[in-house]
Amino acid sequence: MSLLTHSRQRTAPSNTPPSRGGGRRTGRRAGAARKQFTAWLFLVPTLLVFGLFAWWPIVRSLLLGFQRTNLVDPAVWVGLDNFRALLDDPLLGTAVGNTLLFVGLGILIGFPAPLVLAAVVTTVRRGAGIYRFLVYLPVVIPPVVAILLWKWFYDPGSGLFNNALGLIGLGPFSWLESPDTAMLSLVLEATWAGMGGAVLIYLAAMAGIPAELYEAAEVDGAGIRRRIRHVMLPQLRSVIGLLLLVQLIGTIQVFTEPYVFTGGGPENATLTVLLLIFRYAFQDGEYGQAAALSFLMVLALALLSAVYLRATRSWSRS
Repeated sequence: MSLLTHSRQRTAPSNTPPSRGGGRRTGRRAGAARKQFTAWLFLVPTLLVFGLFAWWPIVRSLLLGFQRTNLVDPAVWVGLDNFRALLDDPLLGTAVGNTLLFVGLGILIGFPAPLVLAAVVTTVRRGAGIYRFLVYLPVVIPPVVAILLWKWFYDPGSGLFNNALGLIGLGPFSWLESPDTAMLSLVLEATWAGMGGAVLIYLAAMAGIPAELYEAAEVDGAGIRRRIRHVMLPQLRSVIGLLLLVQLIGTIQVFTEPYVFTGGGPENATLTVLLLIFRYAFQDGEYGQAAALSFLMVLALALLSAVYLRATRSWSRS
């Protein structure tokens, strides 16, 4: 056989079928690509709706902060003038101070109340469902209805609170008419109206605590206080930390109570940041200043959340 014939035989294509490994990999890649395309096909409408109704208003509000407009005529770019006008407004300091006062009173009164109430409800053996229903009932009442009900409670003449206190020789008190008690009155109603959800969360978390821990503490001679301090509270650290952050954000954004109860009075004693934003926009027509203050509030809340989560990361995991 010649050398040329031998070379042609060596380079002739083989009749053996190709390996199936490459085909399988190609098929898997094609299947994964189809699944990814289908997932994006279902996700894109949701992203468009979310962007239209969530992110675009945020972007639009930020743009309004640098404009002067009445939302009808063409907007005029004014740069940082809206922010300068905010800093020159003496009501801004009043609103910030009142908001911080509401936050402080809300944390002092409204934060431990759900935890204490949940601990009490867990000790109930008969009719526990009724107590859970009664605790959560204020949450399902419309906020405006609840505020109007409490407004009657606070009535200086025929109100429930003054009549009850009069039986023991106290009062009458001008709950909403006095700058000294108006903010406290708002905090009491807000605590009553909003603590039902926190109580249920605490009850669910307490149900997950192993009973062996309580039994071991009881065998060691721990009383109810030591069991709460050394067993229950350490097991609830992460829940407590999360609810504290949620309450901080919620109380900073308080609006309904001062708006319906007092309209910011008396003497601006209950004027909060959100109520001031409302006044800028819908009473004064200063939409640019309202948007600028809203943007500053968002930045403050984002910074507060970041600092809080970083400061409590190790505490909540320990």
